[in-house]
Amino acid sequence: MKTRGAEAEALAAAFLERKGLRVLERNFRCRLGEIDLIARDGDTTVFVEVRRRASSRAFGGAAASITAAKRAKLLRAARFYLSRQTTTPACRFDALLIEGDPPSIDWIRDAFGA
Repeated sequence: MKTRGAEAEALAAAFLERKGLRVLERNFRCRLGEIDLIARDGDTTVFVEVRRRASSRAFGGAAASITAAKRAKLLRAARFYLSRQTTTPACRFDALLIEGDPPSIDWIRDAFGA
């Protein structure tokens, strides 16, 4: 049985693939942090944070859960990932916000510049 997080990431990966992106990695982990999905959009490497909220927006919904500390960890993990590449591609940070049941997906491209 999948966890809610794994279900959300699978839903997000399928969504991005339908939009023409190619998912390169899921749950990339290093000592500096974790990146939910890493995808390719043309020549751009996309680091994707997936957030799911079942129904309540009492605490600001999925978008509000991406704190400054979380963004900093994502940036550190992305830098580590990029340091292992032979060339440094263009990159961006996207957020996929999944809310409700049935789920609706809000795709925020370049959610936070770095």
